[in-house]
Amino acid sequence: MVGLLRNDKKRSVNGEMKWKDFVDAILGTASTTAMIFLILLGASTFNAFFGFSQMPIFAADFFQNSGLSPMVILVGMIALCVLLGLVMDLLSMILLTVPIFWPIIAGVEFPVQGEELKLWFGIITLIVVEVGLITLPVGPNVFVINSMAKDVPIIETFKGVLPFFLSDAVRVVFIIMFPTITLILPRLLE
Repeated sequence: MVGLLRNDKKRSVNGEMKWKDFVDAILGTASTTAMIFLILLGASTFNAFFGFSQMPIFAADFFQNSGLSPMVILVGMIALCVLLGLVMDLLSMILLTVPIFWPIIAGVEFPVQGEELKLWFGIITLIVVEVGLITLPVGPNVFVINSMAKDVPIIETFKGVLPFFLSDAVRVVFIIMFPTITLILPRLLE
């Protein structure tokens, strides 16, 4: 909102801003804000449902007793996040998956525990969710990028994103194999 008002003040001083433009900018800002709040409201309702149903607790118990290694469980969650990234935006995906995934992660043994586990899992989650947003064939962020370069075919945009996808995949593997990578700086700041 501050950016909107500052930009509008500059444009009105220069004589470029008309009253209709100002009203359109305010309505656009209100529409975007309402959309974000609706996503938050929906996720909050969804999370309340999970809380009442105790589904995350049952899922955590199931995975603790499943005999699967913690890394297999984590890789399954990563794969699901990448798939969800094909059809969901970042905020929705995080708000819907973390309340389900966190009790499962907290219930199995990983090389890090406590507050460090929260940080490690949070970093992995954010990276993987972003990777999902550039994954073929839907990758919403790739379509946003391609809309800015209208003369570039979408397949070329996906080819251009491929090195970033591969580097993110390597980065996630390193963070999983060596959790200390994500924890060095927080440990130094303690």
